Amino acid sequence: MPTITSRQNPIVARYRAAARGEQPDRILIDGAHLIAEALAAGVTLAETAVTIAAAERPELVHLLSGLERADVEVVTVSPAVMDALSPVRTSSGIVALAKRPLADEASIYSPPSPLVVVAIDIQDPGNLGAIGRVAEAAGATGLIAAGACADPFGWKALRGSMGSAFRLPIATAASADDAVAAARARGCRIVATVPRLGRSLFEVKLTGALAMLVGSEGAGVSQGLIESADERITIPMHAPVESLNTSIAAALVLYEANRQRAAPDAR
Repeated sequence: MPTITSRQNPIVARYRAAARGEQPDRILIDGAHLIAEALAAGVTLAETAVTIAAAERPELVHLLSGLERADVEVVTVSPAVMDALSPVRTSSGIVALAKRPLADEASIYSPPSPLVVVAIDIQDPGNLGAIGRVAEAAGATGLIAAGACADPFGWKALRGSMGSAFRLPIATAASADDAVAAARARGCRIVATVPRLGRSLFEVKLTGALAMLVGSEGAGVSQGLIESADERITIPMHAPVESLNTSIAAALVLYEANRQRAAPDAR
């Protein structure tokens, strides 16, 4: 197969549009690890581009064989074209376009005693991806990206999730109010994380059907949602520290919920 060497080739426009989020049905996946995770998770891969040098690396031989078995089109490109296709500063040498996973709110709430993370206005895609990663690791049943959140399937968020976004059920909501209303309709208690004046994380019951609200990096959860929540949780911190990164705060709450749910007397 000839190697694509022109940056004017239509393939460049397709990948760049996906990287900018301009193709609603396509996502860009950068790097061998994430492509392998997507393939293993059953994500539909549309096409893959790889440099000749990357294709010859031993660790990519198995991946390329798997892509071939899955009938994924693979093209070789020059390093200059790969630099145009890949949005990262230093390209890994392999990128792919995939069908965007469908939002699946039903599967988020279908397990018994769902544990749902509602991320509100998280604008840093790396943080949103990290929240998805820890949500899967701690046994959450899904993630709702609400309001002005970054795209949970944008390339930066996918790198932050390290593949969890391909396995964890993820949906979006136009607003935090819509997300909370949907959670209440499915019998969830609403727990809001607040930097101060809430009950200690370690004093709150986190079993049963639960939706945890995590606010944006600067503003946090809105006052209206805080006041309407069933519980307000504050993570104890030694002075002078007043706040934690939103993904770290989510991790602490999720793992406390995981610990409580694993207890023999959990209800």
